[in-house]
Amino acid sequence: MTSSRRPPLLTDLGAAVLALVLVALAGRLGLWQYDAWQAHRVNEARDLTELAPVPLDDVMGNDDPFPAPDVGRPVEVSGEWLDGGFWVADRAYDGRDGYWAVNPLQVGDEAVLVVRGWAPEPDAQLLAVDGSADLTGWLQPPDGSLAVDDDPTDDVFPEIRVADAVQRVDVDLYSAYVVDQAVGAGLERAELASLPEPGTFTGVRNLLYAFEWWIFGAFAAFIWWRWRRDATHPDETPVTDAAVPADREQATQPVDG
Repeated sequence: MTSSRRPPLLTDLGAAVLALVLVALAGRLGLWQYDAWQAHRVNEARDLTELAPVPLDDVMGNDDPFPAPDVGRPVEVSGEWLDGGFWVADRAYDGRDGYWAVNPLQVGDEAVLVVRGWAPEPDAQLLAVDGSADLTGWLQPPDGSLAVDDDPTDDVFPEIRVADAVQRVDVDLYSAYVVDQAVGAGLERAELASLPEPGTFTGVRNLLYAFEWWIFGAFAAFIWWRWRRDATHPDETPVTDAAVPADREQATQPVDG
């Protein structure tokens, strides 16, 4: 035999309300951690291009690696132009492919590469620059895709790489380059190659916490569902020998010969 059993109404409602509160709380806390993860990434990927310029030495030294959080920061540079300028291929401007004009600028005992502008074709006259310069430009990291230079003997490079450029000058180079905000004569303004991007693991702890809270909420809902299923499941009552009628029991007794 089976008998249906059900928890009292207040107990049933109380369990449902508790489950809803726990699920809602876990969902809200998970969303809070998710928003924190996004905020960390947005903060790291902030656009610095409109900030007030600062001296290059305030951002990095000649021997320092490129400061990733300062991609696109305006910096002030003063120095003397050096020989050793070159072109960088496959640089776009207004939807057209062209070349960047790059010249080294000596700053103290070191030099920094400066992108002076864009041209549709390489022109040796556009690289001819000398004298002193006081400029403001956006700080950029060197390229690193390891593109192959098809002709190492010309003045056209596939990328801006310090290892390639240092062979053309007699001083150390910064591990960065600057895109000049002022356009050189005969050139168009060079478009920024890159702006800050968040790292892969930026704020990952907050993201993991978000998933942890959501899993907790799902577990709370599962516990409530399992409890209610067990609480309302029909009660199976096993049939015993005592429940067998006496006349049937007598009928099953063997008859003596």
